[in-house]
Amino acid sequence: MRVLVIGGGTGGMCLAHGLRRAGVEVAVFERYGSRKDGLYGYRVGIDPTGNRALRECLPPELFETFVATCARAPRHFNVLTEKKRSTASFELRDDADAVDAERSVSRATLRQVLFTGMDDVVHYGKEFTHYEQHPDGTVTAFFADGTRATGDVLVAADGTRSAVRRQYLPHAEVRDAGITAIATKTPLTPETRALLPEEVRNGISLIFGTKGMIGMLHVMEFPWDAEGKPKDPADGARLGAWSGLRYDDTRDYINLSVWSSHEHFPADTLDRRGAALVATALAATGNWHPDLRRLFELSDPEAAFPLRISTSVPVEPWESSNVTLLGDAVHTMTPGQGVGANTALRDAALLCRELTSAARGEKPLLTAVATYEAEMIPYGFARVADSLDNNGTRGDDPLYRRGTGRLALFAARSFFSVTSRVPALRRKFLADLYAYREA
Repeated sequence: MRVLVIGGGTGGMCLAHGLRRAGVEVAVFERYGSRKDGLYGYRVGIDPTGNRALRECLPPELFETFVATCARAPRHFNVLTEKKRSTASFELRDDADAVDAERSVSRATLRQVLFTGMDDVVHYGKEFTHYEQHPDGTVTAFFADGTRATGDVLVAADGTRSAVRRQYLPHAEVRDAGITAIATKTPLTPETRALLPEEVRNGISLIFGTKGMIGMLHVMEFPWDAEGKPKDPADGARLGAWSGLRYDDTRDYINLSVWSSHEHFPADTLDRRGAALVATALAATGNWHPDLRRLFELSDPEAAFPLRISTSVPVEPWESSNVTLLGDAVHTMTPGQGVGANTALRDAALLCRELTSAARGEKPLLTAVATYEAEMIPYGFARVADSLDNNGTRGDDPLYRRGTGRLALFAARSFFSVTSRVPALRRKFLADLYAYREA
């Protein structure tokens, strides 16, 4: 059996590793021109669900490299006001366990981990255009450069704007969630470190601001220094031997993002880049604490980017075939719960198990695909719904309305304040958080 994977993102590459490890022939078709392209370096949280999938699919030594290249784990979840006052702070458990932990990962670094050892699997510069299914049960993928590839299964791992999904499930919708966001990246230096209290430096902070503005702040510190050399000699052998560090320019940084409903930003925000985009973030946060605004001012203009948050509309199960989908290609979700990448990894591990069973003759191929989809569709769209209803990631949230905004803001801040101060509520909040992310 030969599996064609369209897209070299997190889910697609995890699946490719798992199939290759199981002895199944797999080819990945990546639209970027080389391993050096697509290096965007913002944080993604990998929870126990994602860790389990990576451990299952990656070779053991590469999973160890993944763990070794993660940023320092957050020790606190904080809720702040726009004036940098603390509304709540929850102490998080440590990351001593390789799997049952919440990991902070640079997307650029994770990309390099997943491309490690896959030079003979990944085909670069392949922009997918369409596919054709044949009577003999095979499927052919066609690419913009005139090339094609034929296999037994085609897996769409090509993200929110999936060209495979448009052809295979043309009725499947991806809707605008009504939110505009601006993300920035600021080098972590003695100056920027001094702008943040200890709990903020060592955690993840949600900022509930007035005037309908919400922010998120992560501090990312890696095991290597500004020159790319291991900070701890104990990491020297593994990091020094890892080829990915040669392609990855990620260094310690602060990720500060701000978002709100579309009407709170200029209509052309998505077209702005560089200093103009940073200026837009500053204009939107004019009443924020000078220290937070200073982080925007010191950010790397070339690393800032805008986006409109999208969300998939649930679709009814479809008749399974030798084309299937995983991750954002089927269930794009808002960042409200922070589980998009983890759900894609869960998809990858599940699909890998099913395709491996088919390759070994333990079940028919279409039965394997149907089994995968019967499990993936319910949990995937459940995560879509959960994410849409959390942390103001839908444009019609009361937080953004003129009449109800102040009351909604007061309610959100009060919830976190009371929850963090009452031991029983604090324990339940953390227990529910971990139970959800470990599900």
